[in-house]
Amino acid sequence: MWSQIYDPLGNAVFSTLVAAAPTILLLALIASGKMRIHLAAVTAVVAAALIAIVIYGMPAGLALRAVGLGALAGFFPIGWIIVNVIFLYRLQVEKGAFAIIQQSVGAVTKDRRLQLLLIAFAVGAFFEGSSGFGTPVAMTGSILMSLGFSPLAAAGLSLIANTAPVAFGALGAPITGLQQATQLDYNMLGAMVGRQLPLFSVIVPFWLIWAFAGFRAAKEIWPAALICGLTFGVSQFAISNYISPSLAAIGAALICLFCLRGFLYVWQPKTIWTSAALRSADHSHSTMPPQKPLDVKATTVEVWQAWLPLILLCIILVTWGMPPVKAFLDNIFSPRFDIGGLHNLVQRMPPVVPMPTPEPAFFRFFFLSYSGTAILLTAIISGFIMGFSPARMVAVYIQTFRVTKYSTITISAMVALATLTRFAGVDATLGLAFAATGVLYPFVSLLRDLAGLARCRDHGVRHRLEPAVRQFAAHHLRAARSLAHFDGSGEFLGRCDGQDDRRAIHRGRVHRDGMGGARKLDPALCLRAFDRAGGAGRNPGDAAGLCLPVHRNGGALNQGLLRRRGLRLGRGHPLFGELPLRVHQEGGERA
Repeated sequence: MWSQIYDPLGNAVFSTLVAAAPTILLLALIASGKMRIHLAAVTAVVAAALIAIVIYGMPAGLALRAVGLGALAGFFPIGWIIVNVIFLYRLQVEKGAFAIIQQSVGAVTKDRRLQLLLIAFAVGAFFEGSSGFGTPVAMTGSILMSLGFSPLAAAGLSLIANTAPVAFGALGAPITGLQQATQLDYNMLGAMVGRQLPLFSVIVPFWLIWAFAGFRAAKEIWPAALICGLTFGVSQFAISNYISPSLAAIGAALICLFCLRGFLYVWQPKTIWTSAALRSADHSHSTMPPQKPLDVKATTVEVWQAWLPLILLCIILVTWGMPPVKAFLDNIFSPRFDIGGLHNLVQRMPPVVPMPTPEPAFFRFFFLSYSGTAILLTAIISGFIMGFSPARMVAVYIQTFRVTKYSTITISAMVALATLTRFAGVDATLGLAFAATGVLYPFVSLLRDLAGLARCRDHGVRHRLEPAVRQFAAHHLRAARSLAHFDGSGEFLGRCDGQDDRRAIHRGRVHRDGMGGARKLDPALCLRAFDRAGGAGRNPGDAAGLCLPVHRNGGALNQGLLRRRGLRLGRGHPLFGELPLRVHQEGGERA
């Protein structure tokens, strides 16, 4: 049995810097652009293993087994989703179905602004909800470029549009990672994220068109942008709170797409915007070959056949996400594998836990109920419908593994880094350091999303690295409620482009275009986190002193104070739920 230590150097500052070194190294390698992201991730894992063994004193055998467990947990279920959704995409491309989808979406309107709302926002949200991990930007970017958009406009605007659904991307993978890191209830986390993001989701369509064509051009199509944002935001809230967080992005995207398409039947802007270049200097447009005229227009039957795999995908994923179906599949096959030589051989120690606690290490193989398995079933059915032979599908599947090998290596390495961090006690070292920031903790915790591991493109993976750190900090600050769900909301603000999304374009320019708006919005979410940290009737010193002054005998005055803060006595916060208050002995104190 090995017991964790949280200050291996006997100095809190130096121990924190050492604990953060693998993450800093990872960010530096990615930001430099001189090393591919999968190699950067593997390098960070090696650095973390050396720190765990040499500085923290973790036995080498335990460290290696923790890395292996993390790599396996990275491929299943996250990498499994990516491989199978790309397999389905490649089948569609080979049979020309994807080209028909491009044509059918682009033929709805000639206005470039409305094309962005349909493709970059609505269709991109669907791909984000079903697969995530760079797939939506690659797919919507290719559609936009086929319609004549410049590479810079296609990539940069797709990234901006992708901020709305990313918190629920890949069938809720970020929420799943958050739940596994914090051990909080999955549906509760998803519901809280779904309550925080709708207002911001309404802003994104306007922001998207403003970035593309300017304020006046955005004002001309405000009805379409409002329909787009409202239907997506309201649907995202309803699905995440009353159905399942895993279906929030994909369901909201479909509702948004259908509502926007129906609205465009009865409304079109007075001026048709035909320029496909950014309003700022966009030299990438000159690199585009002359746009070829579209081939013969596909018939209605061909359009339906092209969309059929995606329709099947929605039906099967919704069915797979139902609790009775998941329970049935798990009862058939869901073996548990304890990791020999690691399971219950690492002890969490005070002050992280009240008493020494063994850390379990096992892998539960929910193969049948994995979303990736549902996508594979969809791809096989669609392949037979499109006329593929079994031998050809096997060949395409092998090619898909070759295409996605770097992405799967990256994901496995990132989750391995997170798992090693947890078993070595590095996460606790960082969490205790964050607790020391006191009143600045909500700001420091959330702003990491803008400059932190969100750069790595894999947001579900990032949720396995950071929330445990945040949980320790919140615990030691005695915050009234967990701020873990703000990790999910932080995806909206911390969404940035990954290395694989920057093909053939100037990546620094795309990064500036994609991040400029997010920095303008992030104080709003930080203030909401500040408000959140001070709830639920703790003592005045709790939650880093974030309290509300309440007068014991001033009912009307209290109601006014609460109303200005968005609260009501006995009713709770409209976004954060029930918020009981505690009034102390003297009048005019903090509660």
